[in-house]
Parts: sequence; C-alpha cells; structure tokens
Amino acid sequence: MQSYPAFTAVPARRALTRPGPVPPPQFYRTPPPDPPKPDKPKREWPLAVRLYVQRSFAAENSIADIGREEMELRLKKVISDAAESNTLHTVDWDNLPLPQQMIQAERMRIHTINTSLTSAWRDLSTLNVQETNGISNESLSKKRKSSDLAHGQNEQENLPPWRNTNTGGTFEDRLTYADKRQRNDLVGKTPSKSQFNLESRKRRFEGGENGSTSTHPNVSTTGNPQMPDVEQGPVVGTCEKLEKKYFRLTSAPNPATVRPLPVLEKTLDLLKKKWKSDNNYSYICDQFKSLRQDLTVQHIRNDFTVNVYEIHARIALEKGDLGEYNQCQTQLRVLYSSHLGGHPMEFKAYRILYFIHTRNRTEMNDVLADLTPAEKKAPSIKHALDSRSALALGNYHRFFQLYLETPNMGAYLMDMFVSRERLAALTNICKAYKPDVKLRFITEELGFESDEESARFLCDQGGQAFLEEREDGVRLLSGKVGNIFEAVKDAAFRKVDIKGQI
Repeated sequence: MQSYPAFTAVPARRALTRPGPVPPPQFYRTPPPDPPKPDKPKREWPLAVRLYVQRSFAAENSIADIGREEMELRLKKVISDAAESNTLHTVDWDNLPLPQQMIQAERMRIHTINTSLTSAWRDLSTLNVQETNGISNESLSKKRKSSDLAHGQNEQENLPPWRNTNTGGTFEDRLTYADKRQRNDLVGKTPSKSQFNLESRKRRFEGGENGSTSTHPNVSTTGNPQMPDVEQGPVVGTCEKLEKKYFRLTSAPNPATVRPLPVLEKTLDLLKKKWKSDNNYSYICDQFKSLRQDLTVQHIRNDFTVNVYEIHARIALEKGDLGEYNQCQTQLRVLYSSHLGGHPMEFKAYRILYFIHTRNRTEMNDVLADLTPAEKKAPSIKHALDSRSALALGNYHRFFQLYLETPNMGAYLMDMFVSRERLAALTNICKAYKPDVKLRFITEELGFESDEESARFLCDQGGQAFLEEREDGVRLLSGKVGNIFEAVKDAAFRKVDIKGQI
C-alpha cells in the first residue's frame, strides 16, 4: 500500500517574486466497503419433520441405555440425508422409527448375529470333540454342570477365536509373577482390600506356614501331581520326639515326623523352661516354628494353638524380631475371630502400636473402625489410642508420659519408634527455647531415665559440640543445633519397610 507524508510539501523560493498558488494536497482515501451479501433464505422445515423431532425428544420415548448425544447424532443424520436427497416432503415421518428405536434395533441385530456365530462355533467344537474322543452327550452335559471354575474354563474354550483374545480384562491378569503362588493369591479377589488380605491369611494358615496358599497341608507348594488328594483330611502325627528342627515343607508331610497334640503340649512346657534358663533365641524360634507347623498340618485350632502363637509373638517382640512377630500376629487375628480364647485386647493394642511405628495410616484406620466401644475401654487399647492421639496432636509431653506407663510388652514396640519421636520433639524444643535450654528439662520432657542417658542421646545425634557445662548445670545451645536435629529427624521419618509386615 502506498504511504503518504504527514505534511504538505512546499517548493523552495528561488526568487523574490511571489509564487503561484499551491495545489491542494491529495490524501489517501479508503475504498468504500463491499456491499453486504444477501442472507441465505431460511429453510422452512415441514410440519411433519418438526413433529418427528418433538417425538424424538419426548421423555416417554427415551430408552435407558441410549444416551441423548447418541440419539441427537442419529436424528441429525436422518434429517440431513432426507434433505440432501430432497425427500423431506415424501418421507412418511409419522410412521418412521425414532432415532433411539433405530439404534436399539441395530444393537439387537448385531447381538443376534454374534449369538448365532458363537452358538455355531460351540456346536462345531462339540461335534469335533465327540468325533475325536467319543465322548457321549451325557458326559458333556455333566462336564458343563461341574464347579464354577470348570464352567468358566469350558466357556472360555468354546468361544470362537475372534472373541478369545485379551479376555483377561484386569490389570492383575497382565502381570508376570516370579512365583505362581503369588499369582494364585490374587485370583480370589473380593471388593474390599482388607477383606481380601484377611481371607488370604486364613488360607495361608489353613494350608501351611510361611506363605503356603494351599488349602490343605498334604498338598505340596510345588504342584507335584503325585501328592495325595485334598479330600484325605488332616495328618495325624505319630512322632514322640519333643524337639524337632524346622524344615519348610516341599511335599506332603510324613505322619511319622509330625508330633500329635499331647506331645506338642509337652514340647511347649520344655521350650518355656529352656527360654528362661538359656535365653537362646535362635534355638527357641526354630523350635516354635516347628511346633506351629505341626499344629497347622494337623488342623489343630484351639486354645493351645492360641497360646503357642501368643508366646512366640511375645518372645519375638522381646528380641525385636518383627518378621516372626508379624507372622504370629497375623495368625492370632484369624484365631481370635473364631473366639478360641487368649488375650485379644493385648494384641490389638500391639497392633495399633505397630502401625504407629510403620506409619501405616490405611491399616490404622481399618483397626480403629473395627474397635467396639467396649474394646476402646480396655486399659491396653486405651493406652495405645491415647499414644496415637498424642502424636497426632503433637503433644510430645503427654506421649512420653504414656511411654513410661506402657502396659504389658508394648514398651518393646514403642522402643522401636521412640527415638524418632524424640527427635521430632527435640526440634520443637530448639525452636521454642532459645538461646539455650537445660539438659534436665530435656530429660524430663523426653522420658529419659537420667541426664547421662539424655546427654548420650544428644551426642549420638550430632549435638556433642553444643553442650555447655555452667554453674546451674549442663545446657544445650538450642539456637545453634536446631538445623542439625532437623536433618536427622527427616532421615528418621523415612518410610518404614519391614519384611513380613502385617
């Protein structure tokens, strides 16, 4: 586009004579706009078409499994096709099926075709089986009426090849497991995750120790077809030895190596005496695992079974063996649900303290939801709930008071996470008390037995250079050491991952 200057050009004077008249400047003029285009004539739809559209959107003509968007697309297609073919005035709109009726009819037609193809394929496969194997119609009908698992397998085999791909459907079916037992645990899924975990633990307890998912002790975890049938019943032991080493079962147990209940009762008395005298945990743990295995393969579930698991759990707690403790706690939960006696309140309190240690909020919520009002009043459970509440509220003063008053053997569990909570409380003290704080105050607030124990804890966490001895006692320079304790606390609060976790 041509540009024009914003001033009027005047020729320079070269003489004293008056110049002639200056021509008027020429300015750029915008061309006139194009005339507006005439609007397209509005289409007049026939009355029959408008009534057809009204009937399509009427509530009484709607179909539940056909959405409004799908119906509108079909309606638009029907009217557009009629308009393009110039048949708007010739189509019998009063008797023409509605769009949702057309969609429903198409679906029924497709379903009928698939059903007929599947039926033809099933008849063909049945005929082939009869011709090749000579199986009678009676045997085929009996096979279809077998268990649900067999029924599902037959349906899968009878599907035509074009419908027999990617039938897994779920994410678990597409996973690859190193151990087939791990895959079998996920087959019997239930809507609730916690319920599924409980059911799998029940199957493991009924089928053998240490993760065996067999529902009968006589079935090997290796899947050997030579193993006895599951309908044989439990093993009845004949061994008279009181002490026996633990061996993981890889085949059906031999009754000659399994101790009956009277012998197991004597074995328990012997193990209690040896634990008090020798305190050899490796030996005691091995003997208790062997004792538990003999109980499992014989399907012995009574008050004696509960007593065995409770004693083993307490010994494991005392030695800090959370793996064995978790195995015992898991089986005790199943046994308590059968009301076989024991001390369920004590071990429910341990379970709460354990989830405080592992910071497993999901399982903690499940435990709290299962507690009854009567159980919440039990001293051991009330103590565990108060400890959880104190930590949730950040009331470390109350928490360490409860730590010093722990009933039963809960202190062994609290010892596993008390250092972590002391670090959290110590960082708060360093923020609130500056520039220094007495060592005696830290001892009393964090539940230490003496100033020496408190000072040793501070030194272990990197605070030895910030302890000063003055006339009124030893003081911690809280204004300078706070960042060090903060870093140690963050490392201590990392996720806890324990083998054999409940």
